[in-house]
Amino acid sequence: MTPSIGRVKLRSITLGNNMSWPLSSAELSKAARFLARSRELFAEAGLEVQTTRLATQPVRDMRAPAVDIARELDRACRESGIGYCSLGPAPLDAGLVAEVIEGTSIAFVSMSTARDGQIDFPAVRAAAAVVHRVARSSELGFGNLRFAAAAHCGPNIPFFPAAYHDGGHPKFSLALQAADVVVEACSGAGTLEEVRARLTEALMEMDRRITPAAKRLEREFAIEYLGADFSPAPFPSAHESIGTAFQRLGLERFGAAGSLAAAALITGVLRSAPVNRWGFNGLMLPVLEDSALAAGALRGDFSVHELLLYSAVCGTGLDTVPLPGDTSEEELTSLILDVAALSIALDRKPLTARLLPVPGKKAGEPTAYDFEYFANGAVLPLKGLRASGFLERG
Repeated sequence: MTPSIGRVKLRSITLGNNMSWPLSSAELSKAARFLARSRELFAEAGLEVQTTRLATQPVRDMRAPAVDIARELDRACRESGIGYCSLGPAPLDAGLVAEVIEGTSIAFVSMSTARDGQIDFPAVRAAAAVVHRVARSSELGFGNLRFAAAAHCGPNIPFFPAAYHDGGHPKFSLALQAADVVVEACSGAGTLEEVRARLTEALMEMDRRITPAAKRLEREFAIEYLGADFSPAPFPSAHESIGTAFQRLGLERFGAAGSLAAAALITGVLRSAPVNRWGFNGLMLPVLEDSALAAGALRGDFSVHELLLYSAVCGTGLDTVPLPGDTSEEELTSLILDVAALSIALDRKPLTARLLPVPGKKAGEPTAYDFEYFANGAVLPLKGLRASGFLERG
């Protein structure tokens, strides 16, 4: 029996497209028309679209000043009604990347810390320097929401900050907001095998609903549809929380013994369901975007290192993790290094680290963000261990 999944939510329709410099008004206009039309078609199909986004070729490959590109694209997208833009992997210049973030409002950027099965140690250090600088130059360190250290993240992932275009013909993909679907599948009675069956059928039903509109959009604009990222992105409410799903499975709370097994169960379905998938397709555990995780952080139910452990089976990395304001650049380097190393150990699994040191806050103190996609929790402690000697050999 097909479960009821309610209204299908799209976190983003993400268009990957090369952008020339100086910025072409014709190129941007076409991208804006495509994304506006996508809203119409998906709305007609009864699908809820939260944002539309544009991902360009990596800014590190563009033959123009990165800050100038970012500011102009940021301005042009806002004027064209495009919600967000991503410039992909940036040059290994922490000051430049910090300036990009400080000088824009909707532009995202990343650094590639592992590629082709190898850690890029200079990139790891540079990414940590970016996080450290942006934490001090933006209110509550909020600018780091738009930056990620990305390991083995390929092109056209629809979720930001990982997104970038591969430089070929335009393509688009969908990022789903499906935590409520996971909660519903985990809420019914029965065995774990029955939970797997319900979640599989729910994902298939979502795919059936989104595909006709996506294919129509593909035909109208001759822009290739790659597929959807079924990673269950949460929203800060109890019924759209991965933490709630874990409780519905029978765990006392997220972080309790059995959490690793629950993460593996859900991700196993995400990877095996017969759907048109693209992107991460892993369990998302963004601490500040999930109400149950945020509450768990206040209680001290889990640590940063436990979140990294869950990524091994397989989450998408460390996402919107609030850290103490006095976290050193060296500590950030060590943490980003661990994420990159895990990506390699898991056969080049795409993982990101989006870390938010909060100036003036200590471990255990509550966060105070005013952002519709955040549920305030508490700053998570770090063990304070540093990999300085190891890094010197890298």
